[in-house]
Amino acid sequence: MATTTKKASHQRRDIVVIGASSGGVAALLELARTLPANFPAPIFVVQHVAPYADSLLPQLMNQVSALTVKHAHNGEKVEAGNIYVARPNHHLLVENDTVLVTNGPKENRFRPSIDALFRSAAYSYGPRTIGVVLTGYLDDGTSGLWSIQRLGGLTVVQDPHDAMSPAMPVNALEFVQADHIVPLAELTALLVQLTAEHAPSKPQTAKADLEQIDLELRIAKNENAFELGIIEQGELTPFTCPDCHGALTKLIEGKLIRFRCHTGHAYTISALLSEVTESVESMQYQAMRGLEESKMLLEGLGDYFAKEGRQKAADTFRAKAQKTGRQAILMRELISHHDIVSGDVAPRYPKPKAKPFGH
Repeated sequence: MATTTKKASHQRRDIVVIGASSGGVAALLELARTLPANFPAPIFVVQHVAPYADSLLPQLMNQVSALTVKHAHNGEKVEAGNIYVARPNHHLLVENDTVLVTNGPKENRFRPSIDALFRSAAYSYGPRTIGVVLTGYLDDGTSGLWSIQRLGGLTVVQDPHDAMSPAMPVNALEFVQADHIVPLAELTALLVQLTAEHAPSKPQTAKADLEQIDLELRIAKNENAFELGIIEQGELTPFTCPDCHGALTKLIEGKLIRFRCHTGHAYTISALLSEVTESVESMQYQAMRGLEESKMLLEGLGDYFAKEGRQKAADTFRAKAQKTGRQAILMRELISHHDIVSGDVAPRYPKPKAKPFGH
């Protein structure tokens, strides 16, 4: 298998990327409060927010941080001591010391995507990268953390028992053997220590792996996924994209299975299951609505024919209305027992696979 490698680097581990979701605002404020003014690396942050929301996270973090916190601007140069926060409804990427703010397809239903940020840092900086997964639901960040580790970077995961929402840390630990597992209170000290270390040389990496990461980064930059040939990169599946109903192709990263459609949307199994089951519930509600509306129409016709003195027709329509009403009740009961499922492994906390920092 063709591989690529680079000569040993004398640079430090000086690129920090952080991903958070549910509970992340409080965690990021606590981290910002404790980071020293002379922190020697830039920090890039993706916090999941609603696409229509005005994010106040930079303002809130600036109130407690000795560092400069701001929303990322496309094309600006990366500077140490700055915290760059992703804008709502935009991916945050970093490439060759330049910040990229893009409108590429959603990943795991999110834009910004933690995976997209992590992937971009891993591809550009390799062993210089430190990836951190904090509190949150589902598993955005797992694939990106795998890419960071695959390309020689360090992986840090918040201790699930310390996280407000443990699913993201638990899912990351399920597929990535993290270098450090720490409670939030120990994260600043760990980052200060790691950014003082020299980065090792890049590990040997399969050419096919690098090509796939490069392709997915180009998609995140909003290049045409179909023209780039994403559908040819993995195994074509019978599944369709919940967002656009495009064909999904299966991609493998270590033990992690993901999917991308030919328009660019991406899902882990967990996110895909969640989307599919939510759409099933939506269709069930539509069916129930249709049955209830049919019942009202049938009752109206029954009343109309009764007034016209056509009792036989009235009885027929009223009987159909009663039958349709019973079907609507059955559909409602079905909905009440429908579960929104995913591949989330959060209910079981794995034993730490790395020695916690400070122990």
